[in-house]
Amino acid sequence: MNLAEMLSYADIGQLHEMANRYRCPSQTHSKHELIQSLLVALGSNQVLESLIRESSRADLRFLNDLLFDDRPFLTPEDLLAAAARAAFDEEGKGNPRERIARFKNGGWLYSGISAQSRYLYQVPRDLKKRARLTMGRLLQESVGGAEEPEAYRDEGNLAAADLEALLRFIGEYRPEISLDGGMHRRYQQLLMSALHIQEPLLAKGGWRFGYGRACEHYPPRLALLADYARHRRWTAEEGGRLELTSAGAERLEEGKSESLLNLFSFWLRLYKGAVPNLPSLVYWISTAAAENWIEVPALQHNLDYLIKPFYYDTPETILENRILRTMLHLGMIRAGDTAAGPVIRITERGREAAAAVTAG
Repeated sequence: MNLAEMLSYADIGQLHEMANRYRCPSQTHSKHELIQSLLVALGSNQVLESLIRESSRADLRFLNDLLFDDRPFLTPEDLLAAAARAAFDEEGKGNPRERIARFKNGGWLYSGISAQSRYLYQVPRDLKKRARLTMGRLLQESVGGAEEPEAYRDEGNLAAADLEALLRFIGEYRPEISLDGGMHRRYQQLLMSALHIQEPLLAKGGWRFGYGRACEHYPPRLALLADYARHRRWTAEEGGRLELTSAGAERLEEGKSESLLNLFSFWLRLYKGAVPNLPSLVYWISTAAAENWIEVPALQHNLDYLIKPFYYDTPETILENRILRTMLHLGMIRAGDTAAGPVIRITERGREAAAAVTAG
């Protein structure tokens, strides 16, 4: 439902709390007049922009969760979990129930209207859309633009091509694997020479977990492709070797290029544990870099509040190495360098993929 409908079903107590919050005339005994004054307030782009600008980082994280949650209803437990997740720094510490109450009194959350949804909550569809548009515009203004680099990197559909190369390599060489499932190093070296995009093999030591099963054995791009092939059951570990399955052989015979959206959706699920806000971060990156080249440090400055450190990965390394680099590998962004530093711009593939994460 949209805002006007939800206001009409809201109880008079919540309406008066909202009226006090937005300094609307609240002495009237007419629910209709109260709703009309609230629609004027909440329908104002200036009010919405001020609300966003004045929010704490933790409240913005909670709002971000609400804007990109596509479930029709949220339970009180869902809201408590999201409100608690929003408090991952000193600034965000506080009572999650108080945060939920602020959002309810601010007109973001409304109870369901049926007997089944009476104790569930929802966010007005039109308010979600307007909030995303407003936050996107503020982000673009803050990030600004950058000069176009003299040269840039665009990997296009090479991830799909190298996925096919990986399957062909496994089918031809049946590489030996270690007890924990990784290809022996000599096979990795041979495989790299067959790929369009080559990466340095992993050095011994260091921590490697949280970004898929294969990240323990292979550099990030190859690990993503290997995990995807395993997920699709195109490869399997048998008798100390990595084998191409019958499904994998059929996939090669079809000769079709794998869809970017399939790889993209898998990546979101694979990295969800380490980067919970990944879908919304991709959306905001796409929004910020939609019209112009943008500087990566400016993007980092504006989005770091959404990125929680993951063990030894800082928000900076997560954005640059885990998110932007993977988006480059998936053909979602172009990347280059200028005198001011690294710059990126979204591609048409990136726009299509980012649009898929928009909720509501």
